[in-house]
Amino acid sequence: MEKVTKILVHLSKNNVAPQCARFAQSITGHFTETLDEVEVKCSLENNRFTLCECEKGRGIPLKRATFCPFKYLSVAEAAAIPLDVQSRGVDVGVAILLQSANQKVLLTRRASSLRIFPNVWVPPGGHVELDERLLDAGLRELREETGLKLDPGDVSAQLLGLWESVFPPMLSRGMPQRHHVVTYMLLNTSLTHQQLQASLRPEPAEVSGCLWVDASLVKAIVSAVDGEEGSVTPLEGVAPTISVSEVSPEGVLSESDLPLSVLCNRAPNSGEDVERVSTGTKYALELWLKNLEGQGTRC
Repeated sequence: MEKVTKILVHLSKNNVAPQCARFAQSITGHFTETLDEVEVKCSLENNRFTLCECEKGRGIPLKRATFCPFKYLSVAEAAAIPLDVQSRGVDVGVAILLQSANQKVLLTRRASSLRIFPNVWVPPGGHVELDERLLDAGLRELREETGLKLDPGDVSAQLLGLWESVFPPMLSRGMPQRHHVVTYMLLNTSLTHQQLQASLRPEPAEVSGCLWVDASLVKAIVSAVDGEEGSVTPLEGVAPTISVSEVSPEGVLSESDLPLSVLCNRAPNSGEDVERVSTGTKYALELWLKNLEGQGTRC
């Protein structure tokens, strides 16, 4: 038996035994020929993250961007991907939507030195390591990136959805180099965002800024749909600037104002990326809003 060195995505359909997903195949497209979103069942057992088909209403949403490279990759283009990249398979990540008692969620800006999605706003998260549960991996990444130390007993956890993440995010910006399925987990705490903020100790090699967003700000962010054209209409009641915690190279926090327009930037079709909220994060935030509404919470 081949030794398992990392957690990879496995796929099952029509009751066939799960097979390791190929790097160059569309995970979402494996379950639907025409749509960008589908429901699946997922499990993490024996260091395999397995996705299988299920009836509508009985699974977890899995989504890809409308411009996902693997949706448009030709057979010839897929074959031209370097073998060392093709052999990677599809990795598994976890991202934590940490919801405070006063219903705000923590976002972090990825450090400018990172090779993948630098300067992009995302929830804390990273790869799932061998023999970890999703929740344990999420709490570890939360601690490593932000300094927040929470135990499983301190939170209530819920799997919100899955996102097929590709870097670069569109073919117009280059051939795929990374392919992940990101699991977005919602963690509810009994602490306010002010209490959590007081314990923030971000790792400057990973995080360059921190921001707590509420439902009204999230609605403004998700209104800037990636892949669409046209200007974003400002929402009433949302301030034009947002207070964020900047992280110095030494890890010291300082407050500054960030224009709301930066958080409403769309993913560019070409050239250098811009500071923005990632497409997958917007999807997760939309799921968070639906979760709040389902609880009868005013947004």
